[in-house]
Amino acid sequence: MKLSFRWYGISDPVTLQNISQIPGMRSVVSAVYDVKPGEVWPMDSLNFIKDECDKHGLIFDIVESVPVHEDIKLGRGKCDEYIDVYAENIRRCAKVGVKCITYNFMPVFDWTRTQLDKKAKDGSTSLVMYFEQLNGLDPLKDDIHLPGWDASYTQDEVRELIYAYGKLGEEGLWRNLERFLTKIIPVAEECDVKMAIHPDDPPYPIFGLPRIITNEQSLDRLLKIVDSPYNALCFCTGSLGCASFNDIPKLVEKYAIITFTGVQILLFLAALQSIDKTLYELSKEAILSADGQITENEKINLINEYLTRENLKNSDYMRSYREIYDFIKIIPPYEFNSTEID
Repeated sequence: MKLSFRWYGISDPVTLQNISQIPGMRSVVSAVYDVKPGEVWPMDSLNFIKDECDKHGLIFDIVESVPVHEDIKLGRGKCDEYIDVYAENIRRCAKVGVKCITYNFMPVFDWTRTQLDKKAKDGSTSLVMYFEQLNGLDPLKDDIHLPGWDASYTQDEVRELIYAYGKLGEEGLWRNLERFLTKIIPVAEECDVKMAIHPDDPPYPIFGLPRIITNEQSLDRLLKIVDSPYNALCFCTGSLGCASFNDIPKLVEKYAIITFTGVQILLFLAALQSIDKTLYELSKEAILSADGQITENEKINLINEYLTRENLKNSDYMRSYREIYDFIKIIPPYEFNSTEID
């Protein structure tokens, strides 16, 4: 297992010097944060990240993320032009040694949290999302600003996007994801850059927006769109694991190394996160691990100990999918389809 650490650039209070002092740390996960979605990343910015990492004995080989423009997800406007720009950003990342790009196909909002500084018992802080704190909020009527949301959108733009995605629906979003992947994966293959999609975070509807990368069935569908080892997964156990219908150890064993029509698909950029108290309390509190190298079986056992439905089903850590449905279906003006899950 290769250790990597997120770095948000020169303004990050966690410096590269701090990161380089972590035992066994190999590489840095970063991005160009001052360029809007749909624009080409300057080579000067990419070279700066690489040079700074080099100075500290670290490797810049993972990008999280190159944002996907809303026109691509909606399949409208300058969609093809923005896909071309995205392909160029893949080429530019490859020039500085990037081997994996993480991205997501979540409508309007990226990850959703309600608090960025929840204190744990040991005094550390983490990101959390309490679904109850979203109760009563309606972005079509209210001015809402949650942590992690793109502040460049006006409220009117947010409302227009929500209406557009409501009209598009899940199948429309799948069609546009297929259009995107069929154009960029060949570029990724040429550049030797793995494209790792991040699951929807959280993996269930927020304000009626379609969510399509949520469970085993959707991961299978995603990987079959383009049969290539460069069409890969960012296996975020925090996102997938906060839904009781996802059996994390089973998914780890299935997707770590799998085969589609003879082509080996590798799981890239696995992220361990924890679930705290309830299904809605998605957090990033630390999980203890043993010193030294952890075998694949030990990783699976570790995840199994903390996140399996079997281990937690009789506790108040996780609520059933039915309870989520019963909660969110009452939030107007959205409608949801119910899925029965044992």
